[in-house]
Amino acid sequence: MRNARFIPVHRRAFTLIELLLVLVILGVLAAIVVPKLAGRSEDAKIKAARAEISILSGALDMFEVDNGRYPSTQEGLRALVERPANAESWRAYLKGGVPVDQWKNPYVYSYPGSNNPEGFDLHSLGPDGREGGDDITNWGQ
Repeated sequence: MRNARFIPVHRRAFTLIELLLVLVILGVLAAIVVPKLAGRSEDAKIKAARAEISILSGALDMFEVDNGRYPSTQEGLRALVERPANAESWRAYLKGGVPVDQWKNPYVYSYPGSNNPEGFDLHSLGPDGREGGDDITNWGQ
């Protein structure tokens, strides 16, 4: 008498791992292709730069609360990852180093700011990589 649960050896099917791997590959491809097809990749980079400026602004504000001042222009954003000489209550405010913008350019920081005289100016040079024009800033947003 044959066992009803017996599955012949010559029958093969995809394993769950193989199916999941295919789904992951399709998901990665879709994440790469869909924004390019929709023409939205530049918009996504601009939004990411705005979000990163907001994160950096928050870290700079925490530096100011802890140390009673913002980092000088000379100390720059590096003061968020490396202790400046005269920062008594310094903590590490960023992990992984000072980020660059989505176009691989450094963020531009100055204190005191010319656009924010009571605070700091922080901006990305934007898609064209040049000062002015399509810059993404922490003022006028």
